[in-house]
Amino acid sequence: MAAISVDATILSILIGSLLLLSAYSFQTSAPPIIQIQNKHISIHREADDASFRLHGWVQGSDGEWEWEEDDPTSAAATLTTTLTPESIDAIATPSLPGGSFRPKQSLGQNFLRDGNTVAKIVKAFVKDATETLDKKDGIARDLKLSDLRAVELGPGAGALTDSLVPALGSNNLQCIEIDPRSVELLGEKHPNLRVRHLDVLQADYPTIADEEGGPLSIIGNLPYYITSQILFALADASHTNAVRSATVTMQWEVGKRIVAPTKCKDYGILSVVFQLYADCQIHFKIPPTVFYPQPKVDSALIGLHFLGPGQLRRRLAGVSPSNLRSVVTATFQQRRKTVRNGLKQLALTVYEGDKDRVQQFFESEPLRLPQSVQDAIDAGDEFALAQQLPSDWAKKRPEELTPGQFVEITRLLYGSEAEDSPLGKKVWRKLKHGT
Repeated sequence: MAAISVDATILSILIGSLLLLSAYSFQTSAPPIIQIQNKHISIHREADDASFRLHGWVQGSDGEWEWEEDDPTSAAATLTTTLTPESIDAIATPSLPGGSFRPKQSLGQNFLRDGNTVAKIVKAFVKDATETLDKKDGIARDLKLSDLRAVELGPGAGALTDSLVPALGSNNLQCIEIDPRSVELLGEKHPNLRVRHLDVLQADYPTIADEEGGPLSIIGNLPYYITSQILFALADASHTNAVRSATVTMQWEVGKRIVAPTKCKDYGILSVVFQLYADCQIHFKIPPTVFYPQPKVDSALIGLHFLGPGQLRRRLAGVSPSNLRSVVTATFQQRRKTVRNGLKQLALTVYEGDKDRVQQFFESEPLRLPQSVQDAIDAGDEFALAQQLPSDWAKKRPEELTPGQFVEITRLLYGSEAEDSPLGKKVWRKLKHGT
């Protein structure tokens, strides 16, 4: 190796950093990590034998530091390494290929061009995907890296892809892309990467999940103009456990709606649906300056941990998602009016024009909560604790009711089905989207 010359300042910073990390290595506990060995993962807590890396230097269990290129344990993903959010490093500033490859406004393309932002997004994806993997699959068995079943939506010029491939391996990632220029570019950069030349709105996630052998982990920099439809397609896919998690960018205002509490202007259909279907969080705000071309608004990175059909059924307790959609849509279409006024026409349709039955419906006392909901309340579940309808529910405005209370209004109007009834393949996404 050629000699490396550093000045005293850099050397002192490096030594100080190494001492700090060495001191940290004596702590008795460490956060859960996924340990990859020969493409197999085991989730555990590392303590005394923890490895640390700093700007290309790797500290082994013996306390010795080596440059990463010379460390045989980090030469390839087939050997021992770690995959945690902290193990994702910032990449070089993503650059667009020359010539005719320019973002298409018709496809809503805004390419990421900041390496630090790319790294933060990939870190969040690893966190979302591994947390839901832990929750759904347990940790009693060895897990393969392929169990993440990562799918990137709309990779474009490959800013996220170029970071995901080294972290996951080409065999453990696939992309869905409509732009033939991107398909060609990704094929040149990553010959072993699977890229489906497909409109993301037509993606059949249950079929892809069946082909991959289990639920998918989604990541993507989504076009603003079709964000809601993509999200609704993922919600439908969770009916069959086809999607486990989603880590996706979107307009900041849309992200705020997803996590909005009741009694605020941001609370609406997106809030009800995704707070019912998933655990939702905003990871961070993204400024326009990290995109090319720059959008006129801020963006957000949202993490969705889908509950899956089992827990979703316990929340719905026999309420049909299709009927719930009818109730939620009717009320929020007239969000300034009371629930009574918003649901009047739908109730007339359900009761075949019988005005007496409609009147009786709006004057009904809330039903007793189903046993599965009561069990959740007894266990301290926050969603279930806010599910009981107030006696004056018909006089409320839509934004005053929780997602669970919309479930109970739907039960009051339509009744309940068997809890193991099919949840439906197309409920929230448009009928023309997907198969």
